[in-house]
Amino acid sequence: MNWLVLILAGALEIGWVLGLKESAGFTRLVPSVLTILALVASLALLGMALRSLPVGTAYAVWTGIGAVGAALAGMWLYGDAASPLRLGSLALVVAGIAGLKLSA
Repeated sequence: MNWLVLILAGALEIGWVLGLKESAGFTRLVPSVLTILALVASLALLGMALRSLPVGTAYAVWTGIGAVGAALAGMWLYGDAASPLRLGSLALVVAGIAGLKLSA
């Protein structure tokens, strides 16, 4: 169950990172409020997952989900570059996350 909580926390991290862009430096009210709510919820869920998961593993998985998700969302939503090197690098991050999950 804590792994599902951690995955949800990572998904919310993607949301608040994208919200930072949409908030235009916290000058737009609705995206700013949603960003802050997603950030608080993400951290709360990470804290819940840390009750039983190793801190290094949980933090790395949470950060990895956010980093890979934000990068892929940037490619999809904002036209960020999707070169083979970038995609390969993201695949390495995913492999690292999987390795950490399997070793926990």
